[in-house]
Amino acid sequence: MIVANWRAGRSVAMALVVLTLAVPVGAQSPAAAAQPGPASGQVRTLTIDEAVRLALENNLGLQLQRIDPLVQDENVREARTAWTPILEGLFNYNNADQPPESILSGSEGVLQTDVLTGNVGVSQLLPWWGTSYFVGWDNNRLETNNVFTNFNPRIRSGFALSVVQPLLRDASIDASRVQYLVSQKNREISDEQLRATVVNTVRATKNAYWELAYAVANLQAQRQSLELAKQTLKDNQTRVRVGTMAPIDIVEAEAEVARNEENVIVAEAGITRAEDQLRFIIFDPKRENVWQMSLEPTGYQAELQTPQTVDGATALTNALEKRTDLVESRKQLENVDFNLKYYRNQTLPTVTAQLDLSGAGVGGTEIIRGEGFPGPIIGTADKGFGEIQSDVFSYKYPTWAIGVSFSYPLGTSAAEASLTRAKLQRQQVETQQRTLEFQIGTEVREYARQVNTNVKRIEATRAARVLSERRLEAEQKKFGVGMSTSFLVFQAQRDLSTARNNELRALVDYAQSRVDFEAVQEAPLGGGGTAFVGGTGTALSTTFGTQTATAARQAATSQQR
Repeated sequence: MIVANWRAGRSVAMALVVLTLAVPVGAQSPAAAAQPGPASGQVRTLTIDEAVRLALENNLGLQLQRIDPLVQDENVREARTAWTPILEGLFNYNNADQPPESILSGSEGVLQTDVLTGNVGVSQLLPWWGTSYFVGWDNNRLETNNVFTNFNPRIRSGFALSVVQPLLRDASIDASRVQYLVSQKNREISDEQLRATVVNTVRATKNAYWELAYAVANLQAQRQSLELAKQTLKDNQTRVRVGTMAPIDIVEAEAEVARNEENVIVAEAGITRAEDQLRFIIFDPKRENVWQMSLEPTGYQAELQTPQTVDGATALTNALEKRTDLVESRKQLENVDFNLKYYRNQTLPTVTAQLDLSGAGVGGTEIIRGEGFPGPIIGTADKGFGEIQSDVFSYKYPTWAIGVSFSYPLGTSAAEASLTRAKLQRQQVETQQRTLEFQIGTEVREYARQVNTNVKRIEATRAARVLSERRLEAEQKKFGVGMSTSFLVFQAQRDLSTARNNELRALVDYAQSRVDFEAVQEAPLGGGGTAFVGGTGTALSTTFGTQTATAARQAATSQQR
């Protein structure tokens, strides 16, 4: 359609482009139905929001990355086990027959001893100030034929409490607390890595979606060029029949039709390529028959109606606050600070206070003897287990001790070397963080520049397409009155096809640059979109935009030949 004036041409041209992008796959001509693709012919319509939702649900890289925070949760739990109370127990039976070695052995014959022991205790390192304690309860029962014993059987019981408190080294921080703090910070870092994967998955999905939309629109543009070439061929054939044109002029028209048919074939292959790239991101092959369906983008035209420029300064402020790699760097710096605090503490002398408190009790069957040594047995008295425990826990027979121990290496210690290394590491991380901030500023400004450039490209390519339409109209009119040639008409048709393709490309590039501009404020970007990100931080990046843009350039080159 040729517009009558420039102002009307701008609005009509935009409508034509949007309508071209809006043509669904299902409304293609019979030639499109024969293009390579799923054999079943099943078509699934997708809005851009639906594609993003499917990617967040099914993307394999995202599923893999979601496991990492769970792994880090277990690392936090493992670090916390340093403060888990430990229950200890011992049950033992010992029987001993010993030969008499002297008149004081206690037996003229074999000295027999049976001992049954049962001990239980709890020890724990507390998460505060490096304090540790041990509480134990010991019991044993001894039965013997030794005449010198006062209890037979004898029951002995004891209770012990020991508390150890570091006063300098390991008081404010120790290895267990550092490990726990670092594991918590790594858990937070894994959340940021997951957020980065989500951002890149959404970005890759949208960019692949726009490439599919471009591929569909490009096919329609190539078909329009083909129909235009066919109509010109038909008109020339009519002129040959009526004798106003030489038969040789039909050859050029037939060659032009053949060239446009090639462009249509390439455009059809571009659709299946773009579909494969999109389905790789948004589907899980175990959940759906992803290879038996065609994908039809729909409902996205409104986003292309009013291209707008962006503010790079505001975006940079936002990125410096929220970028996942910068947040990770800050948390890594906190981890370095934990280690720095620990190594600084390790350079202090080891000064430890210890308190030990115990109580004991003994009982059983007490043997009462008469005068002499060892004295004849004149009776017995029983002291039960309950009375023994009363003596133990009332500290009838207490024992306690308190002390302070001290140690310090003479000369350079390993802790001093570790402290120096930690200080250097902190300088490295700080420098890397400043470099990262500078890099983020460069990236955000570049992506903002791309958006604003693409807005201008849309205006320029739109004007070029309108002028190409006018030129083709003029050449057709001159050709109709014999003032032009078929070559110039076909050249004008090729120029119009290229102009249409350039306008479509500019619109899609604008949409993709907006996607990139929004994503770069949240996470670092790689290639044309990260389609698969693993939990170990590795990434398989597929540059969807580059691949399809290359195919488009090849098609445009073919058109201009």
